[in-house]
Amino acid sequence: MRSAPTILHLDMDAFFAAAEQASKPSLRGKPVIVGGLGPRGVVATASYEARRFGVHSAMPMGQARRLAPNAAYLVPRFAFYRSISEQVMELLGRLSPLVEPLSLDEAFVDLEAGGVADDSGSARAAGERLRVDILATTGLTGSVGLAGSKMIAKIASEEAKPDGLVLIEPGTERELLGPRSVRILPGVGPATGEHLRRAGMTTVTDLAEAGEDELVRLLGRAHGASLYRMAQGYDDRPVVAERDAKSVSVEDTFDVDLHDRVRIRTEVERLAERCVGRLRGSGHSGRTIVLKVRRYDFSTLTRSETLRGPTDDPVVVREAAGRLLEAVDTTGGVRLLGVGVSGLADYTQEDLFAQAAEAESAPAVGEALAPAEASAPEPEAPGPLERHWAPGHDVRHAVYGAGWVQGSGVGRVTVRFEEPGSEPGRVRTFAVDDPELEPGEPLPLVGGGE
Repeated sequence: MRSAPTILHLDMDAFFAAAEQASKPSLRGKPVIVGGLGPRGVVATASYEARRFGVHSAMPMGQARRLAPNAAYLVPRFAFYRSISEQVMELLGRLSPLVEPLSLDEAFVDLEAGGVADDSGSARAAGERLRVDILATTGLTGSVGLAGSKMIAKIASEEAKPDGLVLIEPGTERELLGPRSVRILPGVGPATGEHLRRAGMTTVTDLAEAGEDELVRLLGRAHGASLYRMAQGYDDRPVVAERDAKSVSVEDTFDVDLHDRVRIRTEVERLAERCVGRLRGSGHSGRTIVLKVRRYDFSTLTRSETLRGPTDDPVVVREAAGRLLEAVDTTGGVRLLGVGVSGLADYTQEDLFAQAAEAESAPAVGEALAPAEASAPEPEAPGPLERHWAPGHDVRHAVYGAGWVQGSGVGRVTVRFEEPGSEPGRVRTFAVDDPELEPGEPLPLVGGGE
């Protein structure tokens, strides 16, 4: 624990939804919900206007639509959000060499390590300057928490939302935490919270008064001891600049349960290809291939195979995932599939393709691949006369310029033509195969007008 509030936690406000509102003038001040729009989609982010209706992240999209039927529902644009995140992280890097990103929109910063703060006054000044710089650079707002520990800094940033700054002086942690719900502490989710409630503990003060021995008895040695320390307001975790990835994975949830074994195999191979792309993009290879299957009854099975050395060969990963699938019973249907690689390294072993061939005879490999190859002519992407226009995604028209998709169906696509910084734009409708309408690139939120 520090004697000065020099640990900063930044959390961008309703990041995905705020980015959409900033890039689409007609949506400013209106409820916006970003996430998967299929029957099994979930909310990634809801704007503050949507939250007033009770919509929140991780909520099933169907429930969100019932609560806020008139909101704008958009498909995420992750490349766009990532570009904004890079701008924010660059600003954080100017404050300190110790920046610990938690996600695209959230990070810890050690201000003391950067030499920009050593007391409450200088810490507050650095936090306020950061908020101004973020707004000027991205057009978006972020909330800042300052404290002597990571746990309290994160609580402070939550208190600061939206678009604020809260500084919690070291030494006041127990007073701050005491009356709060146990759920405010890291690691206390719904299940642990309910377990503690049944034991008569609903506030942080209750935990502190119960004592370490009682919490260990209820929750086990590691969790109980950790929770007792946090209830005292104690957290000595350092800000870690490099958070090494332990695994790389991708997964898909299907709108309709998959029953056909050939289709399931095809999806696994497709996921393996995507996983390798992400693996190579991170500059890693890996030794352990993991297959995740969630069945129709929500039971989840995980199977893994460890190779003799690390690989980033898509053939090796695809074949290993296929072998793992053979050991899984998919009777009744599959609602989610995932492929991952763990045991990461920064090099590859060149003879792994031969190793994969040894694990299974050549004819067997051929037999396993044949069904997938037979199904290959059924492309996922629609043909040129059936182009898919996702709500919220960018387009460009040869005559009207830049715009975004409001919706599509029955062979038509509706586009609103507007840009960041413009007035709300006009809406026009086109045939989905209109040759003058093409996918577009996101425009910058600041200084991006044409």
